Amino acid sequence: MENFSLILAIVVVTALAFDFTNGFHDTANAMATTISTGAMKPKAAVAMSAVLNLVGAFLSIEVANTISKGLVDESGIQPEVIFAALVGAILWNLLTWLVGLPSSSSHALMGGLIGATIASAGLGAVHGDVLVTKVLIPAVAAPLVAGVAAMVATRMTYRLGQHTSEKASGKGYRAGQIASAGLVSLAHGTNDAQKTMGIITLALVAGGALAPDSDPPVWVIVSAGVAIALGTYLGGWRIIRTMGKGLTDLQPQQGFAAQTSAATVILASSHLGFSLSTTHSVSGAVMGAGLGRKGGVVRWSTATRMFVAWGLTLPAAALVAALAEWVTSFGGWGTAVVAVFLVASSAAIWVISRREVVDHTNVNDIEESPGVVTTAMAAVTPPPAGTVEDLTATIPAPATAAEAEEAPANPSTPTPAV
Repeated sequence: MENFSLILAIVVVTALAFDFTNGFHDTANAMATTISTGAMKPKAAVAMSAVLNLVGAFLSIEVANTISKGLVDESGIQPEVIFAALVGAILWNLLTWLVGLPSSSSHALMGGLIGATIASAGLGAVHGDVLVTKVLIPAVAAPLVAGVAAMVATRMTYRLGQHTSEKASGKGYRAGQIASAGLVSLAHGTNDAQKTMGIITLALVAGGALAPDSDPPVWVIVSAGVAIALGTYLGGWRIIRTMGKGLTDLQPQQGFAAQTSAATVILASSHLGFSLSTTHSVSGAVMGAGLGRKGGVVRWSTATRMFVAWGLTLPAAALVAALAEWVTSFGGWGTAVVAVFLVASSAAIWVISRREVVDHTNVNDIEESPGVVTTAMAAVTPPPAGTVEDLTATIPAPATAAEAEEAPANPSTPTPAV
C-alpha cells in the first residue's frame, strides 16, 4: 500500500460517498411496499434493511469483479478517471432523489465510468460485449421478468386465499412481507454494495496499490458494506413515497408477491455476475403486482416519468463524468475544482430538499393529482345527461310579483318607450 497517493485517497472517500447515496436512494427498493401497507413502522423497516444490507455485502464478489475486471480496460484507467465517474453518478443520484424518482444507482455508476473512460482513453477502452450482455440486456429484462413474476404470483395469492377472511390473510401476508423485505435487503447488499467494492478495487489497481485482476480486499468489503448500511438507515423517504404510494396502491398480498419476485431476480443475477439494477427489478415487480390484482391500477403518469429517468441515467451520468474528466485532466487544480463543484452542488440539492421535508412521519401521505391527459379530457368533455329534476334544478324559478317589485332594475336592459 506504499503507492496509496492523495488522489487515490480522494477516490476511495468519494466512492464511499457514492455508496452512501446508493443506500438512501435505494432504500425504497426493499422497504417501500412494507411501509406503505403498514407491515412495519418506517424507522424499524429502514433499520432492518440497513443491517441486512451490511450482511449481504459479504455474500459474494461476482458483481464487484464484473466492474473491476470486465467493463473497462484497467490498463488505460487512472484514479482521476474513476473520480470523475463517481462525480457523475453521485450528482445523478442526488437529483433523482430530490424529485423522488426511483432511478438506477447502478446505471448511474456504469454511465459515469463509461463517460469518464471514453473521455480519457477513447471508446476502445470500454468492453462493449460486457456492457451489452451484463448491463444493458439485464436492464431491459429485469423489470419485465420481475413484473411478470409478480403479476402471476399476485393472482396466485388471491386465488389461494379466496376462501380465507380478508383480516386473517392480510395479517399473514404482512408477516410474509417482513420476511420478503428482508430478503430484498439482503439481495440489495449483495448486488449494490459490490458495485462500490468493484469501483474502489479498480481505483486501487489503477493507482498501483493492487495487482491487476485482484479481488476486493477485506477492508474494501467492510467499508462498502458499512457505507451502504448507513445510507439505508437514513431512508430515502422521497423515493419510498413514490414507490410505495405513487406508482400503485398495494395490499399486503401484492406487497409480498412483489418483494419475493424482485428478490429472486436480484439474487439470481448477483450469482451470475450481472450488474443488475435493483431499482428496475423492484419497480417492475411493483407494477406487475399492481396489475395482478383484479381492479388494481398502475399510475402510468408516474411510471412514464420513471421510464424517462431510466433512459436518461446512463447518458446523463456519462456526460457529467466526461466533463469532469476533462477538467481533471488539467492537473491538481482541475481535480480540486471538480471536488469543490461536487460538494457545492450536493449542498445546494440538500438545501432545496429542505423546502418540502419528507421523512418517516409523512412518507405515506401523498396528494393525488390528475395527469395532463385526464385534465385535458375533463375540460373538453360535456357533462353527462342528467335526470329531468337535475336539468330543471339549473333553471331559475320565475319570480313572484312581490319579488319582481323589490328587485333592482337591470341597467343593461333598455326601458321601453311609452
